[in-house]
Amino acid sequence: MVRLFYETHDFTQIDGQGPDIGSQYLSAIFYKDDEEKAIAEKYTNLLTKKGYKVATKLRPAQHYWKAEDYHQQYYKHKGSTPYCHVYTKIF
Repeated sequence: MVRLFYETHDFTQIDGQGPDIGSQYLSAIFYKDDEEKAIAEKYTNLLTKKGYKVATKLRPAQHYWKAEDYHQQYYKHKGSTPYCHVYTKIF
């Protein structure tokens, strides 16, 4: 899942994704235990070794807030193609 996450968005963009700019759009992986953190660190380190400057933050999962209803199944309701998620094979 972490590999797919990195391969479907711009993990090098700071505080944004595509045209969505601001700290609320930053790239982050939230982990709930040491095992999940280690997996995220493994792929982050692999990208760094490949020469990428990874902006994705690794943060412990603390509180979870469900998104508003209009964000649920966003692309299905919007009826358009995602504009900032394109698959690029990296690993």
